[in-house]
Amino acid sequence: MSRLSMEPESGLSTPPPRNPSSLSWVNLSRNLILAYQSLGVVYGDLSTSPLYVYKSTFIGKLQNHQNEEAMFGAFSLIFWTLTLIPLLKYVFILLSADDNGEGGTLALYSLLCRHAKFSLLPNQQAADEELSAYKYGPSAQSTSSPLKRFLEKHKRLRTALLVVVLFGASMVIGDGVLTPAISGEVLLLACVILVGLFALQHFGTHRVAFMFAPIVIIWLVSIFSIGLYNIIRWNPKIVRAISPYYVIKFFEETGKDGWISLGGILLSITGTEAMFADLGHFTALSIRLAFAFVIYPCLVVQYMGQAAFLSRNLKSIPNSFYDSIPGPVFWPVFVIATLAAIVGSQAVITATFSIIKQCHALGCFPRVKVVHTSKHIYGQIYIPEINWILMILTLAITIGFQDTTLIGNAYGLACMTVMFITAFLMALVITFVWQKSVLIAATFLLFFWFIDGVYLSAALMKVPQGGWVPLVLSVIFMMVMYIWHYGTRKKYNFDLHNKVSLKWLLGLGPSLGIVRVPGIGLIYSELATGVPAIFSHFVTNLPAFHKVLVFVCVKSVPVPYVSPEERFLIGRICPRPYRMYRCIVRYGYKDIQRDDGDFEDQLIQSIAEFIQMEAGEPQPSGSESSSYDGRMAVISTRSIQSSTSLIVTEIEDFSAGNSIQSSKSLTLQSLRSAYDDENQPVRRRHVRFQLPTNPGMDVLVREELMDLIQAKEAGVAYIMGHSYVKARRNSSFLKKLVIDMGYSFLRKNCRGPAVALSIPHINLIEVGMIYYV
Repeated sequence: MSRLSMEPESGLSTPPPRNPSSLSWVNLSRNLILAYQSLGVVYGDLSTSPLYVYKSTFIGKLQNHQNEEAMFGAFSLIFWTLTLIPLLKYVFILLSADDNGEGGTLALYSLLCRHAKFSLLPNQQAADEELSAYKYGPSAQSTSSPLKRFLEKHKRLRTALLVVVLFGASMVIGDGVLTPAISGEVLLLACVILVGLFALQHFGTHRVAFMFAPIVIIWLVSIFSIGLYNIIRWNPKIVRAISPYYVIKFFEETGKDGWISLGGILLSITGTEAMFADLGHFTALSIRLAFAFVIYPCLVVQYMGQAAFLSRNLKSIPNSFYDSIPGPVFWPVFVIATLAAIVGSQAVITATFSIIKQCHALGCFPRVKVVHTSKHIYGQIYIPEINWILMILTLAITIGFQDTTLIGNAYGLACMTVMFITAFLMALVITFVWQKSVLIAATFLLFFWFIDGVYLSAALMKVPQGGWVPLVLSVIFMMVMYIWHYGTRKKYNFDLHNKVSLKWLLGLGPSLGIVRVPGIGLIYSELATGVPAIFSHFVTNLPAFHKVLVFVCVKSVPVPYVSPEERFLIGRICPRPYRMYRCIVRYGYKDIQRDDGDFEDQLIQSIAEFIQMEAGEPQPSGSESSSYDGRMAVISTRSIQSSTSLIVTEIEDFSAGNSIQSSKSLTLQSLRSAYDDENQPVRRRHVRFQLPTNPGMDVLVREELMDLIQAKEAGVAYIMGHSYVKARRNSSFLKKLVIDMGYSFLRKNCRGPAVALSIPHINLIEVGMIYYV
């Protein structure tokens, strides 16, 4: 029953040594290794921007202003943009607003949902607020401000907030499509490289990072050296352009044309949002170290050197980067530039996987296969279906546009939209989570919205020239997310309003009016309280049912991780003779639901612990029948061997599953042997439970524990509803379109719940049920 707090950092999962001196050394060395890895994953995109920034800036209306003054002004703009947005806004402020080590728009939304009642997830409970990860950050006992009460009261405002968050998430996915597309120069070569890049993803972030980091380091050394050479060789006066005076001068000279050219300047900060979105794969300190001491100086020197070169060679603007490379080192740098541009795509692909996983956990994305690729760093994942969809979309854009300037316009708009939304969410975090005054939040918002807004307005001017692509992509992704969220919520509400009455169950008596046979029935439902309608189908249509019934609810809570000690909530549904329990299994939005074969054993152990614990507490009287459902206890499941209620013995077993092993039915045994012939046996632990010889144990408790052990030996069946969701006949046309077409299509084409929950197929019983929502 222990409650251990979670590590706030989401880095290595092994606990650090306790010696303070070695702790600081281990921590520093770990952050340096992660900073090295982050170069290959997070910064590939940001560090390859010098390839196309000046070209994109001067290609349009600024063709009439190609002179030394304009070059100095453009560099000054790039310098201040890099300083204010990635360095000040992201490195110093946003990286501090992590959610238990997680970053991105959805992590900010999750933080807000815990500190204010903004969440639209239906099955939240008061017990979730007791989770150690829930209390991350300042005390949740915040004073209720008028603004907070106003937002909590109006559901439409909370829905609007969710839509804004999903739009931001969709734009990051749009980035994931556009970044690889902008990386290629030669079409055929670009397509071959893109296919190779997406094929590499299944190796996992850590392997890709170690492979890519050296490329980015060689690239950074190259651009720093070339930049320094060009400053000294062509125009050392460029150093003066660090002064913001040159920005004012630039706009005085270029006017409206200069404002539209900001669509090119903003490409110098594309990839910045990946710093925050990929935070879960690294640590805040490692990302800060890498940016402040490596990326920022290298980029500033490179842009300065390119501006110095162009101020003396104005005709080189269309091919500015490659022309600025000194002749003897041209080909080596060209090869490294091509490789670095490919690596640049990795940041946003990685961020896309993280965002899809978070959206799914928050009930906003269909079920997909999530592969956990690292034993040490918890957030590193790979999603095969999303990987191949991204690849197809990227190839389509690369072949369709064949012009990196048009793709650049699209990319710039996607990036600025994400930054604009992130600034808004951050202002809410400053008020509701950090509990600073509204004035500080408003100052932050107005300052950064002014900067982001100027760039966003310039990017919006380029919607006809390619800027429409991320808008179309993000609207499609957002529709998928919102339709799934809407359908899931409607389905849950149907379950909630059609629960089986506890009075009816109690009226049936402990036998439920049918024969109770040995075995455990695990009835899966999304309800965290009450008995689902599916159960009444069984009781009224089947002549027999399992002796022990457990209503299992697997749900997501708005925290990144739930520690094993806090995962299981166990309770009782009816009085003791009914042998009906509830188990709520809680996962965070970054948790991976692994099939480690221990679930059944952990469940038995948890129920046994609960029975023992409950025996020492006063029992509710008969008139308090409703109080049976809702009394839950957190049961630690750190180790099956640590069970205090049962004696555990382990047997190595070569079989595909153990649930029907002891079945006396010849039909089931023949089915099992046929199943084993098709599926090669795997080595699994078979755990056997026995009662300890404890003379002081209560007779009723001993009897209940014996029933539990015997039921486990007889076998476990998994019971799920095979649901069909349809709109009611009197629904509007739009609702029918969303539910009958959109939601039904998504349900049919995503992973089934039984597969997602790793339920053994041979033990599964599905019951058809139609939901009219």
